[in-house]
Amino acid sequence: MRLTGGKLLLGMIHLPPLPGTPFATPGSLREAIGTGVRSALALRAGGADGCLVQTVDRVYGVADECDPARSTAMGMVVAEIRRAAGDDFPVGVQIMRNAARASLAVAKVAGGSFVRLGALVGATMSPQGLVRADPQKVMAYRRQIDAWDVKVIADIDSMHFRWHGSDLPTGQVARHAETAGADAVTLCHPDVETALAKIAQVRAAAPELPVILAGHTDHDNAVRLLAAADGAFVGTCWERAGWGSGIDEERVRTYVTKVRGELG
Repeated sequence: MRLTGGKLLLGMIHLPPLPGTPFATPGSLREAIGTGVRSALALRAGGADGCLVQTVDRVYGVADECDPARSTAMGMVVAEIRRAAGDDFPVGVQIMRNAARASLAVAKVAGGSFVRLGALVGATMSPQGLVRADPQKVMAYRRQIDAWDVKVIADIDSMHFRWHGSDLPTGQVARHAETAGADAVTLCHPDVETALAKIAQVRAAAPELPVILAGHTDHDNAVRLLAAADGAFVGTCWERAGWGSGIDEERVRTYVTKVRGELG
């Protein structure tokens, strides 16, 4: 999976609660597979480069752990998406809140190309409590299962991660993530100027580290933001009726055509 050379446009696939989680319902796995496959096919048809499969639930644990039924279900979803969308359509895995090792395992076994980790370094506060990273355990497990072919994209300043305990500059967090084994980092901010300033901080601190936008792009601001970044995770503005409503192929195509036409 490439992280540089052209803009990497990845669609978000938001799953319903999976088996093994408190708010899963009967038939939730069938629903998750259907949602995942339909969304991936719409993304591919619309011109996206790949997708990130992300669990969605009302509550999460803060530790790097995952119920066996949940990780098994996620593996089945990812495998079905790969089967439907094809081997040349990268599929990422993110088991929320920060089940880093389970995400790596699912990606390695089910054919995923990358994982997105909500906390690789430092710590961040969440509604469920403090999420503490443990990069040593994550990278040791990556070696244990020989998952160096699975790219690691780490949140450093986004909806899922804010450095806890001090006002550490975003560029410095990026350096820490790169040292810990991240292949790319992801950040975002609803204000375009602030987002551009954060990207510039990362470029200054870690010039070779790809930067993927973690949200807040839309059809109006995407070209400006992506002129500075290497790619974007795109969710709400590609969905039919807002967050979690399913991918709209035409919305994807319009966005992708505009970005490719102006930035390549």
